[in-house]
Amino acid sequence: MKKAIVWFKTDLRLHDNETLVTAIAKSDEIIPVYCFDEKQFEETEYGFKKTGSFRAQFLLEAVADLDKNLRALGSGLMVLKGKPEIEIPKVVSLYKANKLYAKREVTFEEKQTEQLVQTELWKQQCEMLTFSTSTLYHAQDLPFSIKDIPDVFSNFRKKVEKESTIRTVFEKPISISSPEFPAAQFPTLDQLGLSFSEIDKRAAIVFEGGESAALKRMNHYFSETKAISQYKETRNGLIGADYSSKFSAWLALGCLSPREIYFELKKYESQFGANESTYWLVFELLWRDYFRFMMKKYSNKFFQQSGIQDKGISVNKHNIKLLETWINGTTGVDFVDANMLELKLTGFMSNRGRQNVASYLCNDLKLDWRYGAAYFEQQLIDYDVSSNWGNWAYLAGVGNDPRGNRYFNIDKQAQDYDRDKSYRKLWLQ
Repeated sequence: MKKAIVWFKTDLRLHDNETLVTAIAKSDEIIPVYCFDEKQFEETEYGFKKTGSFRAQFLLEAVADLDKNLRALGSGLMVLKGKPEIEIPKVVSLYKANKLYAKREVTFEEKQTEQLVQTELWKQQCEMLTFSTSTLYHAQDLPFSIKDIPDVFSNFRKKVEKESTIRTVFEKPISISSPEFPAAQFPTLDQLGLSFSEIDKRAAIVFEGGESAALKRMNHYFSETKAISQYKETRNGLIGADYSSKFSAWLALGCLSPREIYFELKKYESQFGANESTYWLVFELLWRDYFRFMMKKYSNKFFQQSGIQDKGISVNKHNIKLLETWINGTTGVDFVDANMLELKLTGFMSNRGRQNVASYLCNDLKLDWRYGAAYFEQQLIDYDVSSNWGNWAYLAGVGNDPRGNRYFNIDKQAQDYDRDKSYRKLWLQ
């Protein structure tokens, strides 16, 4: 009997999942596995948790939803906790699996973990097969090799839009054949070294983890409200659930596939018409792709202070007191403080807010941008390695910005986007 392990990571879905579909097609039985990697819950060199309690709660919900959806197809999820390179080979050995299917990683630490697992699997004659499942455009379909991808987004976008096509989605499996294994045991936040934090009632949206909630949100944004048709006009909003798609958290854990969004959007356009707003969502998904491909191109450079440009940028020495005023929303700059309080109390912040607080940390406080990126890593429910570090490097002037030094005039921004101060009143009252 051909038995295979499917190692779920940030692809926590059944729809459009090439890894899962291929494993089912090529095996007699599959054992779906998720491992809570202890490294993901440690403290980083910047003094923050790699995963804070808001995101951990969302992750626990997403994994539980995946287990429920797999059980509906006759399977289920084996939940592990520890080091993947130790725990996963144990499952391979137990079930005598000869293949392991997984999502292909592009970022530095994730690739290291992938490599460690692969090394251990070789010892058991178990082959590891990986698939690219997190981008809109497949890397193989780009009009250039990864090393030749332009370092300026607009050059990348124009060529890709003109010369590449988006692959169709993989159908959700109808049934899965799996051996008997015990019901999933999910760790508690406490066991992950975290404590439960209630999300502030002023939150723009309450994110619920999992593919079921993700598809519900997409239906809400496209069909129930048709808010997508005004996306370009409202996307710089600061208050409420529907000024932007809010797909980012589900995309980050792979509860939602970018291609699924794209084809649902195409259906919507054929029914209600295309406009600049519907295009703009695809434009944002393309930015998301771009940061992934850039990570593949530059690897660890995105995590260095000088970024991909090797610039000698002058920053203050690490100043914990200044950093704490930024984190706690006590800088005295009301627009920055309101945004930072929203992040601290809810695990979310608008895109407009993120750009402003990042510019403030880099240009006004002149602190090492990586501390800002690391705090976002801990705090954001929708944290995504490539997008987070790529965006921070961009705003710090050491990433993919051809103009460098992306300075935001905070007073003008506050006037433009919070003219009546309703956002600042909401968070600073």
